[in-house]
Amino acid sequence: MYASRVRDASDYEIDGAVRAAAFQFLTEQTRIHGSDLPYALLSQGFTFRGQRVPLLGPQGIFKPAVLPAIPLSIATAPPKPGKAAPYADRFVSEHVLEYKYRGSDPSHRDNVGLREALIRHVPLIYLHGLVVGRYLAEWPVYVVGDDRERLTFRVELDARHLERSEYSFGADRGVERGYSEVTVLRRLHQKTFQARVLEAYREQCALCRLRHRELLDAAHIVPDSEEAGEPVVSNGLALCKLHHAAFDREIIGIRPDLIVEVRGDVLEEVDGPMLRHGLQGFHGQRIHVPGRALEKPDPERLRERYERFRRAS
Repeated sequence: MYASRVRDASDYEIDGAVRAAAFQFLTEQTRIHGSDLPYALLSQGFTFRGQRVPLLGPQGIFKPAVLPAIPLSIATAPPKPGKAAPYADRFVSEHVLEYKYRGSDPSHRDNVGLREALIRHVPLIYLHGLVVGRYLAEWPVYVVGDDRERLTFRVELDARHLERSEYSFGADRGVERGYSEVTVLRRLHQKTFQARVLEAYREQCALCRLRHRELLDAAHIVPDSEEAGEPVVSNGLALCKLHHAAFDREIIGIRPDLIVEVRGDVLEEVDGPMLRHGLQGFHGQRIHVPGRALEKPDPERLRERYERFRRAS
């Protein structure tokens, strides 16, 4: 029978130390890479006392070998192109996730492990697949409910709503993250939009073809604050930081036929090479767009946005 219980004080110490190290690793990596992390980085993980600790594996509920009983992370796989996601995980509120069991057996060791996390109030990592190869990481998250009839766990993704865990983290209990006012669900939607737009544009700016992901944004054609501003690829453009700012401030406009226009006063301005090559040189040029029809910029949204540019000019 699967031994689900943490046995002694040394197990507590190891478990707590590994989780604290994992949270610190994620903090450092998101500082470097941003909040959406590559699969290769997460599967490689970090080294703890000479042993490699991956943060995810082939299954959604993952316990690295170094841990005695309770999983370290849960993951929702990204949908593959043209296919539905393999698990029906879903948000039931802005910060509560219904997470599906591993299979249909409540006694499967992965499900027993998450049930142990619920009993002991042990923090986990949640990895949400944005696109193939990239995940949004949230931590610490807690299992707060178990519905055996519906084969689901309830997971709380906002630690502000929970008391600090009594679970031992050894000398280092500084594992709680700072949270912005943006809800987890909204942040997930934003990051999903960004990841899918950048993937569609092959991680390059639609104007200048810059390929450094850390310098690229997913710009909304119609702002997401408006009804037509849906977070879909056809309402997005992959733009570098410079061209995103210029687009948002109506310094450049993009016509429905995909031709770039630079605002008249900026076009006539005399300045250094950055203005000349970074903005003025793109006047009259055609932007680069995805090959798939559903991912190309929506002409109606472009027309609406271009009219705003014309009025601002």
